[in-house]
Amino acid sequence: VIFNKIHFLNFSSENFKKIINNKGTFFFPAAPALAIIDESEVYYKSLKKANHVFLDSGFFVLLLRLFKNINVKKFSGFKFIKLFLSHVKKNKKNNIFLIDPNRKISHSYKKYFKKFGIKKVHSYIAPIYPSTDIVDKKLVNQINKTKPRFILINLGGTKQEILGDYLNNKLKNKYPIICTGAALSFFTRDQAPINTFFDEVYLGWLIRIIFNPKVFLKRYLLSLKLLGIFIKYFDTIEKK
Repeated sequence: VIFNKIHFLNFSSENFKKIINNKGTFFFPAAPALAIIDESEVYYKSLKKANHVFLDSGFFVLLLRLFKNINVKKFSGFKFIKLFLSHVKKNKKNNIFLIDPNRKISHSYKKYFKKFGIKKVHSYIAPIYPSTDIVDKKLVNQINKTKPRFILINLGGTKQEILGDYLNNKLKNKYPIICTGAALSFFTRDQAPINTFFDEVYLGWLIRIIFNPKVFLKRYLLSLKLLGIFIKYFDTIEKK
């Protein structure tokens, strides 16, 4: 599906093994992020340039079905990380580089991977990046030095995609750069107890609101702006 020049993959779990070895950016824009593509040009450009953009937003998938009669499958960051974890557990030699929002989360993530016997887990605590162009030469140098098999960016929506695009352009080698935000936290139990059932019935957003209403209620109310964005770019939608 193409929406305002953003190419979304109609992806299913059966294709995971074919795509996980691909290089480049893996983005999972949720509804609150898609709702601001007119407000953040650098974020919008990162989506347009992305190598893989998944249909993470259940709201967006429903809009496509209701108003364009386009039946596509929601494929969330939660589902991708679940498959990713199963994949890396089979190869203990995987070298993983994590980019995390704080030390507490970083410690939890590293502990989780090492529990499965994965010893090469590097982590980088991201500074507070601007909402515009991102430059982080220290991070680039660390990744060039460690040469990981996978890069996981576990930051908030919009900034992680901008960072992912920056790294994809600046690193010496190409890597899978997976931007799934807090998805890993659902497995380490650092965030809301989302499971496969709630993800499949498009209710992950509700569980997050119940778990932490101060943070997520406002965020998901703002995602309603996606309806206006959808209408604005209605004529750009193509089924591929």
